[in-house]
Amino acid sequence: RNMSSAGPEGRKKMRECEGLIDSLVYYIQGAIADHEPNDKATENCVCILHNLSYQLEIELPESYAQSIYMQRRNISSNDKTPGCFGTRSRKVKEKQQDTPLPEEKSNPKGVESLWHSTLIRIYLSLIAKSTRNYTQEASLGALQNLTAGTGPMPFAVARTVVQKANGLPSIRAMLHVSHPTVKKTAVSLLRNLSRNTSLQSDIAREVLPDLVSVLPECAPGSDIACETTASICYTLFNLTQSSSHNARLLLSAHGLPKVIAISMNDSNMFSKASRAASVLLYSLWSHTDLHSAYKK
Repeated sequence: RNMSSAGPEGRKKMRECEGLIDSLVYYIQGAIADHEPNDKATENCVCILHNLSYQLEIELPESYAQSIYMQRRNISSNDKTPGCFGTRSRKVKEKQQDTPLPEEKSNPKGVESLWHSTLIRIYLSLIAKSTRNYTQEASLGALQNLTAGTGPMPFAVARTVVQKANGLPSIRAMLHVSHPTVKKTAVSLLRNLSRNTSLQSDIAREVLPDLVSVLPECAPGSDIACETTASICYTLFNLTQSSSHNARLLLSAHGLPKVIAISMNDSNMFSKASRAASVLLYSLWSHTDLHSAYKK
């Protein structure tokens, strides 16, 4: 576990070590099957996998990166893509973002396991079943790592989490835990997931009221609470930016007074949350059909 946090070269060596990742996954699967998701060894295994998934897409061996991007390009080229400045370019870009990974191997080995749906489901299972904060945080953090970035892998993993593995209820529950870093990591994961336009309606329906409910009544008083609040505001920004329906959801969940109060904080120390709230307010005002509702 300590070695897995030793930087890019350490991660690379450990990912290349034959049988290591497979053994970690095997151990966790056994612990879940035996209804023992809270033992220390499981925590260590998940923390190692969390560290090994950090910047995975950037640090992937060339052979994996080429196969993922090559197959994605082949799928995209069938769409009669217009030029860079074509009128449909934004839609095409969104479509490309949602292009799935090449068909998953039924028996992944080594580094392939790190983004495989089997391990994604294991993380979601641990989030739901473990009561150990470090295990929950590492599972959420691994999914956060895998959904960071804009390549095909993050968007495919996001789709698996939301639509194929029904992971939102487990993540939503983590918004209400008392442990601040678990909550912060859950919000950061939701922020990543909310960037995927094809998933925004599902996410808004499942978790938008919960996100509003955990917003503080005013600007928060600690660094970690400030970061969490900023991430919530940016997640709500992603969900409402292009959807008047989702903006109305935020309104009916009584989110507007909270966002206004957070935005009005003058302290430099906690300006990150205030700035995020201000960006959200500016975006909400762009829905002109809601102006009368806002004024009320």
